[in-house]
Amino acid sequence: MSSRDLILGRVRRALADVPRNDTPYEQAVQREYRREHGDRSTARTVGLLAENLADYRALVHRCAAGDLARTVAGLLDAHGSASVVVPAGLDGTWLAETEVTRVPDRAEDTPAALDRVDSVVTGCALAIAETGTLVLDGGPDQGRRRITLVPDHHICVVRVPGQVVASVPQALERLDPARPLTWISGPSATSDIELDRVEGVHGPRTLEVVLVSEE
Repeated sequence: MSSRDLILGRVRRALADVPRNDTPYEQAVQREYRREHGDRSTARTVGLLAENLADYRALVHRCAAGDLARTVAGLLDAHGSASVVVPAGLDGTWLAETEVTRVPDRAEDTPAALDRVDSVVTGCALAIAETGTLVLDGGPDQGRRRITLVPDHHICVVRVPGQVVASVPQALERLDPARPLTWISGPSATSDIELDRVEGVHGPRTLEVVLVSEE
């Protein structure tokens, strides 16, 4: 008997006395908790997102859609980047004003190869204001998960207000659980028992978020 058969057998025995017409789990569990805290306008929700992102030590920038290429170019230049990973579906206009070498997101790239790239620019699936969290789901403008974990500098573009939600429950309603979801709250960091903070342990050392107005 395999481990799989053993585990499934235990599950069947545990469920042996449950009627077939029993109330489904998703209906049996009450989910009447608040979907968001407070009554905020769209502008205040976006402001809360920016505040919480900054609290996690992400660097937050705001710009109009027409200034996005200039903003991204400035951030790459300020970081001293000579190369940037580009997801296959990234809008080409985002990098229209930079001469930085573009490295395509390829399946054959190794972690060592990605570690030699200075930066990565991606979009996101959405951003959560109450937790200051960016969620990536491997969409065309985000690429494979590893390109946002290996390079030391990540620039993430969030379209405002279309990609901003107030709370985690609202985010879950819009996300596909079958996709590879990456939840990012600030740059990668950890600390030891003395609370000495070290950044860049299991992801980028520097996270820059560009809130670009769609209006």
